Amino acid sequence: MVADGRQRVIIENVKPEINGGRFPAKRSAGEKLVVQADIFVDGHDAISARLLYRGPKGKAWEETPMRFLVNDRWEGEFAVTELGTYHYTIEGWVDHFRSWQNDIRKKFGAGQDLGVDILIGLQYMEEALERIRGKEKKDFQKLCGLLKEKAGSDMEEAVSLALGEEVSAYMDKYPDKRGAVRYEKELSVTVDTERALFSSWYEFFPRSCPSESGVHGTFRDCENILPEIARMGFDVVYLPPVHPIGKTKRKGKNNSPAAGPEDAGSPWAIGAEEGGHKAIHPSLGTFADFEHFVAKAREYGMDVALDIAFQCSPDHPYVREHPEWFRKRPDGTVQYAENPPKKYEDIFPINFETENWQGLWEELKDVVVFWIQKGVRVFRVDNPHTKSFQFWEWLIREIKRDYPDVFFLSEAFTRPKIMYRLAKIGFAQSYTYFTWRYTQREFREYLLELTRSDVKEFFRPNFWPNTPDILPEHLQYGGRPAFIMRLILAATLSSSYGIYGPAFELCVNEALPGREEYLDSEKYEIKKWDWDRPGNLKDLIARINRIRRENPALQTLWNLQFYEVDNENLLFYGKASEDLSNILLVVINLDPFHTHSGWVKVPVAGLGIDLQQPYLVHDLLSDDKYIWQGERNYVELNPQVMPANIFRVRKRLKRETDFDYFM
Repeated sequence: MVADGRQRVIIENVKPEINGGRFPAKRSAGEKLVVQADIFVDGHDAISARLLYRGPKGKAWEETPMRFLVNDRWEGEFAVTELGTYHYTIEGWVDHFRSWQNDIRKKFGAGQDLGVDILIGLQYMEEALERIRGKEKKDFQKLCGLLKEKAGSDMEEAVSLALGEEVSAYMDKYPDKRGAVRYEKELSVTVDTERALFSSWYEFFPRSCPSESGVHGTFRDCENILPEIARMGFDVVYLPPVHPIGKTKRKGKNNSPAAGPEDAGSPWAIGAEEGGHKAIHPSLGTFADFEHFVAKAREYGMDVALDIAFQCSPDHPYVREHPEWFRKRPDGTVQYAENPPKKYEDIFPINFETENWQGLWEELKDVVVFWIQKGVRVFRVDNPHTKSFQFWEWLIREIKRDYPDVFFLSEAFTRPKIMYRLAKIGFAQSYTYFTWRYTQREFREYLLELTRSDVKEFFRPNFWPNTPDILPEHLQYGGRPAFIMRLILAATLSSSYGIYGPAFELCVNEALPGREEYLDSEKYEIKKWDWDRPGNLKDLIARINRIRRENPALQTLWNLQFYEVDNENLLFYGKASEDLSNILLVVINLDPFHTHSGWVKVPVAGLGIDLQQPYLVHDLLSDDKYIWQGERNYVELNPQVMPANIFRVRKRLKRETDFDYFM
């Protein structure tokens, strides 16, 4: 049975609508949500549509008009300013007044008599009077009277008035929505902090920051390097696990199964007699030291991100107190972690199929809340794809209900559908395959997937050239130019990126033979870094992060455009602010060994540049400036000097005086 047979409008193919509305879209505070839908009706009547939305604290719907695009496709948008969850839907109705205006326009053009037609329009307007209140009612009443008067004396003026902006504006503001159709679903969008969209991450091991050689670093020691990390322009300081490290089956250097008495062990083997996930490694300091470190980082404009790794060493208190949370093997021993043929005997995975799953979930939530109360607002989650999806969805929903400014980064190098599911269920940022994209074609295909498909509505990528686990081949063999090239790619293709330092800025490239893993990995030993070693990239990193901060076009991902270049060893792309006041063009030589040149094709018309006028491109890396004109321009990049250009485009403008200047 039809609810109301007078409801004729069809609303379908709404975007964004993630999994049929099962999951929210994602935005950061200050962004817009653009909503599109197919909206149509039988016959030839005109229709109108509005996008309805309400914020996290709103109870009543707010409205904004939708505009017709093409082929029954409509679009509307609204800005999100509050953290939390917004809801939205669409309403459409047959707009009889607009239909009447369309008919009047055609009939008047054909020279037909309009006496009765004007009366029909007046009837619609008088009905609208009943919906108007206050001064606007009196003003619109005058328009109705004026139309009636003109219809009797000057039909041309009457038609002009009926089709004019003033009458149309009133009728749009107070429409007749009898028979309006509301889309059957209320969709949602989760709004995170701005840092979830735009952030620069720096990872380091606190134990490797000692004030003197041969000792374990402390949080107080780490405060000494915060000024330099801030000078390099990072806004998130990410720490691997800071908890006590187990001794049973502890791994030695280079992941050796035989550890010596001086071996520090892997921080991811969490738990010892001193405690588990709610404890701090005693050599790092106290909770007061940790909170002081977090506060000091905040003074420098940085958040501290903490690693959440829900796994245990054999010595973790959970193993003794909650044996039901772990799998037992037939011989009675607890199942350690494996990724055959790799064995991680120092780690016990948690069994999320335990009958006591509710108690497990609550305890793990308490872990996150515990660290939030210590000042942490950002969490990097280790291998979330090896834990229950239902658990993560519940946990993140619970946390964000009480702490909407908290967000989670998913470290899941796994199959795409799994990575995307994790993003849908609440992870605000995600590690990606960027690390293993090398060619012009690979970059274009992958970035177009992230920025042009439906994936963009829920998946925010965070690009990492290296991690403590991954030293990719191009960094092993490409030398300093490869590090610079990958840094610039990460920092300009994505609005969020990170590096594992100081290994990255010191261009450390020694790997285990035949592996994409660091030789003498910091995961298994305490390092004493020479942070200022000659050849370091710190000043370049600082320059690139300053470029990111000073150019709004680089602070989002969704404006990325790839452009033509006639050399496959070069990658040419750009980003521009919505009003085109900030335009960046980036050219990168993807070959760290050889100089390459080519002709780039600048889409001058799309960037608001007169084809006949020259424009200035300012290389923000070298500070060189060039005058270009038209679409085709020449570039040449020697990777031993600098493998990239980051051009800020400055348009040439005409002044009222006799000279020109560049904006």
